[in-house]
Amino acid sequence: MTEDQNINLVFAIGALVLVASALFSRRIGLGEMIRSALAWVAIFAVFIVAFTYRDELTGVWYRVTEELTGASNQNVVGTTLRIRQSMDGHFWVNAQVNDTPVRFLIDSGATTTAMNLNTARAAGIEINEGGFPAYVSTANGTVEVRRGRIQSLDLDLMAASDFPVIVAEEFGDTNVLGMNFLSAMKSWRVEGNEMILEPPGS
Repeated sequence: MTEDQNINLVFAIGALVLVASALFSRRIGLGEMIRSALAWVAIFAVFIVAFTYRDELTGVWYRVTEELTGASNQNVVGTTLRIRQSMDGHFWVNAQVNDTPVRFLIDSGATTTAMNLNTARAAGIEINEGGFPAYVSTANGTVEVRRGRIQSLDLDLMAASDFPVIVAEEFGDTNVLGMNFLSAMKSWRVEGNEMILEPPGS
C-alpha cells in the first residue's frame, strides 16, 4: 500500500469514527442510524476517489471545457506554435498520429516519445513485438517497453514520418512527446505561461 493510500485509509477511518460517535450520541433508531451511516460512507468514498484521481479528473475537466467553449490551448502565431500552460502546470498538445487524434504531454525530461498501449494500437502504430524489450526508468520505477514507429505525426506546423516511439501498457492513459521531438525543432522555449515551438524550416 502506498503512502497516499495509507493516508486516505487513516482519514476514512477517523471520519467514520467521528460520524459513528455523532450518531450514537443522538440516540436515534437503528434503521435511521444505518441509513445515515451509509450516506456518510458514500460521501467519504466519493471524496477519497476524487482526491486519489485528482490529476486524471483535472485533465478530463480541461478537455471537456475546451470542447464546450471551443477554446484551444495551442495556436499558430506566424511561424511558431504557442501552447498555453494548463492549470495542472503542464503543457498539453493535440496531434494527429496516423490520422488519429492523440493528446500528448510535452516533457523535456523524457528522452523518447512514449505512448500507452491502447492508444498506440488504436492509432495503428507499428510495434516491434518480437526480440528483446527495452527498459526505461519512470517516476513509478523501471518499465518494460516495446519500440515502434509512427508512420505520420502531424502537429499543426510540424509533420514527421517514420517517427520513433516507445510503447508500454504501464504508461496508463498518458502519451508523452519527449526530447526526440523537441530536439527536432528549430527552437523551443517557455515564456511565462506559454511554450513556444518553432518547427524546422520555419
